[in-house]
Order: sequence, then structure tokens, then C-alpha cells
Amino acid sequence: MKTASEFSSPPQDYNVIVPDGWFQLSLEPEERDRCIAALADLQFRGIDNAPHLREQFMRDVQRKAKDAYDVGGMELYLSTLVVGPVPLASSLLTSMPDPDEWPKCSDAEELAEHLAVLDGGEPEGELGVVPLDVAGMAVRRRRRDAPDPAAQLGNTLPTTTLTYYVPIPATTRWLMLSFSTPVDPLADQMVELFDAVAGTLHWVA
Repeated sequence: MKTASEFSSPPQDYNVIVPDGWFQLSLEPEERDRCIAALADLQFRGIDNAPHLREQFMRDVQRKAKDAYDVGGMELYLSTLVVGPVPLASSLLTSMPDPDEWPKCSDAEELAEHLAVLDGGEPEGELGVVPLDVAGMAVRRRRRDAPDPAAQLGNTLPTTTLTYYVPIPATTRWLMLSFSTPVDPLADQMVELFDAVAGTLHWVA
């Protein structure tokens, strides 16, 4: 497995390893509906008396998937994990911003400084540069935002977001890993999981 510094030409792809129980939802319009139906089947397995909840769930996921696709999303993972009666709701969106919509930053340190300036010099939450074992240096940003029920599948709790901005070797492009969870009481534990997933990122030659 090649590290970021060993690439003299752009990688062909990337991989991350996600936990069992994270459902990969295709964002491509021609595959989206089939994936959403499969996710609904999984979520409502054994529940036959809640057709309205199922329909609402599918509409909410459809909106989330469309919004993700519209901002350049490539892969969307949704957690179906449950601990006892508590669903460990979380998601991961991978995306590659359009160069025209992205600051001309050459490395992680420069991007972190740029993001801090956008915050008025006082970063919201946590902002810093961290090493990923194989993928190289990355900007890591953690924030806690007010709930947005209309955009977050009805969630009414604060949402913790963890974003990694990773420069793609031998290019001027960046890969974003955007994790989020509305499970506010377990936010720190969920962030530990997100950090572990980000640590598995590697480039494919």
C-alpha cells in the first residue's frame, strides 16, 4: 500500500474501511431509488404496521442523497447500528469539491490557515492539521451545530460534524470526508469512531 508521498502521478481511486452496519447508498440518480428502497427494507424489517413512517423515511433519505449529489458527493454511508434501544445514527459523505469552488491551497497547513481566517481568526470547534497513516497530512475540523430537522431526517438534537480535508497526491484536488451524528450524548465516542474510519483512508494506484 503506497503512502501519499510515494505517488508521482494521481491515484486511480481511494478506499476507506467503514464499520459493519454502515449502509452504502449510491448517489447516482439511476441507482439511488433502488438503494433507498433496500435501506428502508433493512430499517423496517419486521415492522409492517408503519407504512407512513417508511414513506417519510424514504423521502427524507431521498432528499439527503440528492443534496449530497448536488454538492459533488461521491459516496454516502448511513449507519444502521443499534445499541440496545438506541440507534447510533451517523453518516459519512465523501466528496471532491470542484476546483473553481475551492481555495488555491497547496497543502494542509495552508488550508487550515484559510479556514481559520474564514472563521474570523477564531475557529469554531476544533481545527488543526493531523497525519493520516497512509493518506498523508489532512485538515481535521470538528463542529457542533444546532439541529435542522428539515434537513436531518427529523433530528431535534445538536449535530456533531467531523470533516477531514485531504489533498489528493500529485494533484491540486482535495477529498473531503464529512462525518456527522445527532447522538449528542455519545458525540465524543462517535468522533473516536469517525477518526478511526478516517485513519483507514488510502490511495489506490
